[in-house]
Amino acid sequence: MMESPTVHGSGRCLCGAVSYTVTAPLRAVIACHCEQCRRTSGHHVAASAAPTDALIIDDPTGALTWYRSSDFARRGFCSVCGSNLFWDRIDGPHTSIMAGTLNKPTNLTLTHHIYCAYKSDYYTLPDSLPLFHEGD
Repeated sequence: MMESPTVHGSGRCLCGAVSYTVTAPLRAVIACHCEQCRRTSGHHVAASAAPTDALIIDDPTGALTWYRSSDFARRGFCSVCGSNLFWDRIDGPHTSIMAGTLNKPTNLTLTHHIYCAYKSDYYTLPDSLPLFHEGD
């Protein structure tokens, strides 16, 4: 009998139509303040990541929809409840996973902020984490 891989994380959308498990260690959480992340989330995005081949998506009703948001990336969301779930670099080795969709406990920490030069004007970044004006 084949042994099941170790689950390092799991999560789902708000309505539960799309769920996932991750069979590799998750990256620490990074907060992205770029315009696309702000517009898709309504604020900034906090995301972890894992190797794409370690992400197992359970989507029995076909609710996961992918939107090609740039020449090099796409975003996965639930077409039923609208939850923003994934950011995926086309042909990249990793998929970003929106940290808020992970089941607790995540055992993750927020390590830094990226694209801070693009943040909106209604909030400040007062914490002591590293701030990068562009990507990491």
